[in-house]
Amino acid sequence: MIESLIAQLQQLDPLWVYVAVFVIAYVENLFPPSPSDLMIVAGGYLVGIGHIGFWPTLIVATIGSTTGFMTMYKIGDWFGIRIIEGGKMKFLPLDSIHKVEAWFRHYGYWLIIINRFLSGTRAVVGFFAGMSEVRFVPTAILCFISALIWNWLLVYAGTLLGENWETIGFYLSTYSQIVTVLLITGAVVLLILWKKRKGGNGA
Repeated sequence: MIESLIAQLQQLDPLWVYVAVFVIAYVENLFPPSPSDLMIVAGGYLVGIGHIGFWPTLIVATIGSTTGFMTMYKIGDWFGIRIIEGGKMKFLPLDSIHKVEAWFRHYGYWLIIINRFLSGTRAVVGFFAGMSEVRFVPTAILCFISALIWNWLLVYAGTLLGENWETIGFYLSTYSQIVTVLLITGAVVLLILWKKRKGGNGA
């Protein structure tokens, strides 16, 4: 599917390729998971064959990533409390959610800095950033920097791999699985520690 899409993009005017890169990078933040990282690598391949430019590709991908993240930020800011307290996330206890929100207020900017490297959790980070009401401008700046570094790596990888750009899909998938396992493990450990601390205080 992606191969045929790339073949079609090669036939388009570069302007429309940039539009496609922007849209893919934007939508990934709202409806994960999506193959946006792999598509940006494919964009790097198009850079390598001279169809589009490196810097325009990097800039539109980064702007798409940033605006998508900030859209989730505003959704969390406007509707986060209503969604949480309305019972829309029944699989998460309300007190645990408020605890995560409190943690986010303390460490949220660090999560925002590394958010592009947390594949599959970017929308969640953006949502909680908005709900926790961390400041808009620093959040946007840090998100932009994070996206710029990550997208630079992806576009550059695409230019280096050339026609073998698809091989990075395996590594991106493996990386995503490792990050997911680490995040889940970390969350479980933090939850256990919190419950022990709560039980100790109750005693």
